[in-house]
Amino acid sequence: MKFNLKMPVDLKPYYEKEVVDYRKALTRDHQDQVWYHLERAHIIAQAYPWPHTKVHWKMLRQGVREKSFREIFGQVIRLSLGGPFSFINQIPKGNIGSTKVSMTKPQQIPADIMKMFSELENN
Repeated sequence: MKFNLKMPVDLKPYYEKEVVDYRKALTRDHQDQVWYHLERAHIIAQAYPWPHTKVHWKMLRQGVREKSFREIFGQVIRLSLGGPFSFINQIPKGNIGSTKVSMTKPQQIPADIMKMFSELENN
């Protein structure tokens, strides 16, 4: 079994870009873009416990901002399970992390993120 402790240094800038873009969208009150960047950050971070947990925390806070009981409840569950499952590499690949989909459902990874993963793997 593979244990994931830290996000690889080469992957961090892609994750951090999504977080920065999320914050910009939040400042501009662009809700669709807020979730777009949070979900992309989740896909990138989901294999690494700490960044994965941080994304779910941001999603929980967004759920509170939107007064969405469904998102709040879903993120509380995801916060308790996401980090430990990342640590043991038992995650549904490509899952966006929000309550739009089941937390156990693998999803297709967006082409640009898949390309980035492939390029980093080959370096």
